[in-house]
Amino acid sequence: MLKFLVRLYLLIIVTYAGALLLIPDAIVGAFHDRFMAYNLDQTRGIQSLIVRQFEKAPPAQWPAVERELAAAFDPLQVQLLRMDSAHLKPGERARLEHGQHVVRMADWGYYQVIMAPLDKTWVVRLTSPPDPLDINVLSWGVTVLIGAALLGCLLLWVWPHWRDLERLKETARRLGRGEMSERTQISPRSNIGELAGVFDTMADELERQVRQQRELLDAVSHELRTPLTRLDFGLVLLFDEVPPASRKRLLELVGHVRELDELVLELLSYSRLQNAEQVRERVEVSLLELVDSVLGGFAEELDSREIQWEVRADDALPRFVLDPRLTARAVQNLVRNAMRYCDRRLLVGLALEDDGSCVVRVEDDGIGIPPEERERIFQPFYRLDRSRDRSTGGFGLGLAISRRAIEGQGGTLSVTQSTLGGARFEIRLPPR
Repeated sequence: MLKFLVRLYLLIIVTYAGALLLIPDAIVGAFHDRFMAYNLDQTRGIQSLIVRQFEKAPPAQWPAVERELAAAFDPLQVQLLRMDSAHLKPGERARLEHGQHVVRMADWGYYQVIMAPLDKTWVVRLTSPPDPLDINVLSWGVTVLIGAALLGCLLLWVWPHWRDLERLKETARRLGRGEMSERTQISPRSNIGELAGVFDTMADELERQVRQQRELLDAVSHELRTPLTRLDFGLVLLFDEVPPASRKRLLELVGHVRELDELVLELLSYSRLQNAEQVRERVEVSLLELVDSVLGGFAEELDSREIQWEVRADDALPRFVLDPRLTARAVQNLVRNAMRYCDRRLLVGLALEDDGSCVVRVEDDGIGIPPEERERIFQPFYRLDRSRDRSTGGFGLGLAISRRAIEGQGGTLSVTQSTLGGARFEIRLPPR
């Protein structure tokens, strides 16, 4: 709000100042003759009065009359000048020679100098002096007060707009986090009431579509699991009844069925993490123990493949407040991914950052991930070209699930190049 208010206020003040500088001169220039006639009419009386005082005295006493009038009209300046030393413009000289008065205008169309002829040689000039300092200060004070009044009016006008826009922004942020029931609650009488109404209508439609999509996914997934379980059970029962030559084919079919069942489970997991913020737990745990328990489930496979794995942790690593289930799921997926693509080494690191956040790094010595692919791998069902084979590439849901699990706790999951040569996945969770 402050930035918007300052910009709007500066725009109004600059426009106001520019108008004060340009518009009066433009108006006076466009209606110069009318302003000149008006000033001549306004000054005719004072000019006649001054001329009459000089005409009552002989020319030899005019200097004395000048001093007397100067004292009487102070701070206005009364001067007796020869016509050839008055710095007259051709038009002014012509008017004076014909016995007419002359007016020189200042800003805003007010007169600054008035001149009247006494004879063919002499002219009396009355000059309005500049305003004194205190009057100028008061004039600027009026301008400042006007600016302050404009600022107050702007505050009164901007405040409800800013309040409703902030509410709209917060609602959009909550919708982006998956809280689909959020609405703006902005009155239709608001200046952005129509916009808020359209936004709420859009949110209703989004909520309906997301709910239908989630319900369809859950229903399809659950409906698929029942026949898949029956099919798996039936194929296993057939194992002893089929000829030995067909058993290998039967085992392949069982493997396909179980792979499909695993895919359904992954889809369910991904669907449930649609709004991970609402289902997360906050528990104080030892991050080192959590990682050890995750790696314990892979220890036998790591040893059988002769993979050199290592856990590096900072000394006296404190306990962190996080969701152990979601965090463990994310670490599991990252370790499983590293196992697929590493050559000989796998490294898991735990560190405490200066800002209090905790970092878990999973690195391998594989071929790594090209920079242009590093964001795409977190998309559902996306697999790199080299991993199209499901024996290494999986379903393409593991990394997507990991990112949702971490972002649901307010953290981040990113991938960079590892010093081992492969990929380094980094989980960063916010301070407790």
